[in-house]
Amino acid sequence: MHVVVCVKQIPDPAEPGKLEGDNTLDRSGKLILDESDSYGVEMALQLVDKAGGGEVTLVSMAPNNETSGLRTALAMGAAKAILVSDPALSGAGALDTAKVLAAAIKRAEPDLVLAATESSDGYTGTVPAQIAAILGLPSITFAKEVHLDGETVQVQRQTEAGYDEVTSPTPAVVSVTAGVVEPRYPSFKGIMAAKSKPVDELTLADLGVDAAQVGSAGAGQEIVAVDDAPAREAGEIIEDDGEAFTKIVTFLDGLKVI
Repeated sequence: MHVVVCVKQIPDPAEPGKLEGDNTLDRSGKLILDESDSYGVEMALQLVDKAGGGEVTLVSMAPNNETSGLRTALAMGAAKAILVSDPALSGAGALDTAKVLAAAIKRAEPDLVLAATESSDGYTGTVPAQIAAILGLPSITFAKEVHLDGETVQVQRQTEAGYDEVTSPTPAVVSVTAGVVEPRYPSFKGIMAAKSKPVDELTLADLGVDAAQVGSAGAGQEIVAVDDAPAREAGEIIEDDGEAFTKIVTFLDGLKVI
């Protein structure tokens, strides 16, 4: 059983965010494992254990050959990682990311691909489905429970009314929700072992991806400005003089609420 987990390395949310000159997020410093991806890593490790053998491979895209977040996931128990790092990826959008990750996943030849529903710094929620479309694989989203039975994956897909039971042949791309499992803490032994686990560092050329089709060159969009959110204004206080309801109705009517 070979499970690939897409993980994102992000700037520490506890630190004030900074922007580059082109208004994109500054990712030049140390990056950490996105907490939302820790659920996918844990789910993959549990599935491999239940299968009685196999391994978990991490796939990530980050600048400056950054591996700090990957080492955290490797310390949890993943066997190895594939990191795509290339200056041409600066300014990459969600679809660019999906194209690159899909190319890396194809090299790994997994039985199952897991990902978070969305990243903590992007929130597009589109990358897992885009990866599935590029690879021509089934896509199952919002999984709250995942089981493997031979060459079939069975998923409880979370909905507003409860959950749907979905069955799909493998390989497939499954995005898991936060809280689906309790991620393990890396042990000291795991942290030490993670230092020597292999991380295959690749460029766009290694993957056969055209640099002109991804990153700022192929994004087809540009962030022209980033402004501070407007300060919150004080609300209007209406004192009840026996006719306050008429003022409230007038106020709501002005907002087109009624």
